[in-house]
Amino acid sequence: MAPYVLDARRCISYLTIEHRGDVPAELRAGVGEWLFGCDVCQDVCPWNRKAEPGHEPALEPSAELGPVEALLDLDDQAFRARFRGTALARTKRAGLLRNAAIVLGNRGGQSAAGPLTRALEDRDDVVRRAAAWALERLASTP
Repeated sequence: MAPYVLDARRCISYLTIEHRGDVPAELRAGVGEWLFGCDVCQDVCPWNRKAEPGHEPALEPSAELGPVEALLDLDDQAFRARFRGTALARTKRAGLLRNAAIVLGNRGGQSAAGPLTRALEDRDDVVRRAAAWALERLASTP
């Protein structure tokens, strides 16, 4: 790829919000602990050094997200009830649970093993594959 050319398909915000299906295996570790977007590009943009911090109440979080592990237990109805009218609804249930599994795999720690193991039985193939990847990653970390 040429200098100063961005491949948007590798962007964390794209992968965690817009992308449907599996996150490519070679990009999962790079997602790190970003569950929904990242906006690092906003932090490093030279134009934003001059921008005033935002104070728009409508853009503030409406509630605590809670533990990432708990997201893996959301069925369709619970997902819609919790995230209807929020930006997180944009990922759809499968996307958010996929992201949660990737985050847990990147975070490490055996406390995620139970929720990830249950996610292996999810009705969505994408969620199951992300959970399997995360469990493999947990098993390979000392």
